[in-house]
Amino acid sequence: MSKLNFRVFDADNHLYETEEAFTRYLPEQYKGLIKYVQVNGRTKIAVDNVISDYIPNPTFDVVARPGAFADYFAGNNPEGKSLREITGEPMRSVDAFRRADARLGLLDELGLDAALIFPTLASLLEVRLTDDPDLTCTVIHAFNQWLLDEWTFNYEGRIFATPIVNPSNVERGIDELDWLVGKGAKVVLLRPGPVAGHRGTRSPFLPEFDPFWARVAESEVLVTLHASDSGYQRYINDWAGSNRELLVFKPNPFYDAVTPGRAINDTITSAICHGMLSRFPTVKLASVENGGNWAGSCVKALDKTYKKMPQEFKEHPRDVFLRNVWINPFWEDSIEALVNLMSPEHILFGSDYPHPEGMADPLNWAKEIGDLFAAPDVRKMMGQNMYDLLGLTPV
Repeated sequence: MSKLNFRVFDADNHLYETEEAFTRYLPEQYKGLIKYVQVNGRTKIAVDNVISDYIPNPTFDVVARPGAFADYFAGNNPEGKSLREITGEPMRSVDAFRRADARLGLLDELGLDAALIFPTLASLLEVRLTDDPDLTCTVIHAFNQWLLDEWTFNYEGRIFATPIVNPSNVERGIDELDWLVGKGAKVVLLRPGPVAGHRGTRSPFLPEFDPFWARVAESEVLVTLHASDSGYQRYINDWAGSNRELLVFKPNPFYDAVTPGRAINDTITSAICHGMLSRFPTVKLASVENGGNWAGSCVKALDKTYKKMPQEFKEHPRDVFLRNVWINPFWEDSIEALVNLMSPEHILFGSDYPHPEGMADPLNWAKEIGDLFAAPDVRKMMGQNMYDLLGLTPV
């Protein structure tokens, strides 16, 4: 599509990390914690001596083309082709996938005025370190330093890379947040799932983490909950009788049928039921690349729970959801139902570019929703809501 006649802010773009993304600033005593190894002639990444297949090609030298999986994720696969068959010819990574300066030109080509830029490979890190909060914080800080080097956290008011936060160690989580904000971050990334603990994981929204969320509220930074490896494969393994990790590109009908929306549903439910969003009502949580079809059932469940035990809530959980949560739905979702639930002001456009499961032409999102909503609402969802969340005036 040609450029639209209003400012477009894509809430879900991605970068492809280089091989030193996690190691450039990793302290010397942790040398070898994260490394690339050869397995049957293919490069794999190993975290704490465990090889991961979560991302089949962790070097990203060659990648699937943007939007290559679109038909598959839209449910348009009557011939039962595998993802490999659907993908077609891959492409070599270009500079715009690796560097902020080159990405600006690509944004112009795509008709995008601004974008949040999320990591890709970093989504596998935290689940493999859930028994060590301190090491989790160390690895995250090393990655954030690399991200600052290569992308900055605010590149010319148009590209906003999303550094990671993790409050598993509350004091270090606050220090990291302060460092990020001091370096210009207006948005941070929190993995949707429990955080690391020495005696097991726990919700990051329990009262013990309130000092961290107090600092989030004070800084007014936007917290994004982007789809990651949230550790839910272990529930599938209980049914499958295996100990394997999630293999994103391997067909798994049981996983596909039972897990969509589970991690983000549980995360938002925890933020509300454990009271964080009532103790800190100005905190903004944006769900990105988790779709939106989960939201209706989540709110219904909260309504039912409130009717049973209203005394356990400071305020109605539905009101909290509608006040504190923003959602980036998939283009193939029932967006009209989501807007009816939440209002256009809480919907965010995101294309997942340049991932193969995203959109090859991000502005096609406007085409998908243009006949469903009034023009002012389309403008809000396609850009103005993101500008407002970050407190920005379009450049």
